[in-house]
Amino acid sequence: MIRLARPALLAAGLLGAALVLHLHPFGALFAPHPGHGWRDALALGALGALACAVGMPRQVIGFAAGFAWGVIPGTALALASQLAGCAADLLWARLVGRAFVRSRLGHRAARIDRALAARPFTATLTLRLMPLGSNLALNLLAGVSSVKVFPFLAGSALGFVPQTVIFALIGAGGRVGRDVELAVGVVLFVISIVLAFGLRRRIAPELAGV
Repeated sequence: MIRLARPALLAAGLLGAALVLHLHPFGALFAPHPGHGWRDALALGALGALACAVGMPRQVIGFAAGFAWGVIPGTALALASQLAGCAADLLWARLVGRAFVRSRLGHRAARIDRALAARPFTATLTLRLMPLGSNLALNLLAGVSSVKVFPFLAGSALGFVPQTVIFALIGAGGRVGRDVELAVGVVLFVISIVLAFGLRRRIAPELAGV
């Protein structure tokens, strides 16, 4: 139950933010300026990548992008940011910070290495689908493991999609007149938690405790 508290509180906080933005006119202040769309996109993408790289929950990035750009563009922008942050963490740990990561997270390195080495794409996908755990820790541990970069990034990219879409929907629901997106996002979040736990038990029971 303790492990469920963090994602539940995060979801509740973002849902509350969406409701506040939805009900109050100052939400329009956070929308991108119509004349500088591509500049806003680059800025948000770069900030999102940096935020993900230093450990900000990826759901926050999906929420912000969904609110600013809508569901489809926001999802695409958030996914690009999340994948860039993931790749930056992995490459830093592998090329520069190996000793630092092992000194801080070494007690989990062997378990992660076993899980990822056996089925890198499937194990990564399963872990990314879970709303629990630290994405930053997984990125860094993958960097000091023997996992190949491409399967890890591919599994991450696909695993990021459901939660990103869900929180982009919730973020888009923060705009006035977007009640449907908000409701759909909340329902899908609940469904995703149930499905993620089922997937973890059936496909990769060896990932328990990772």
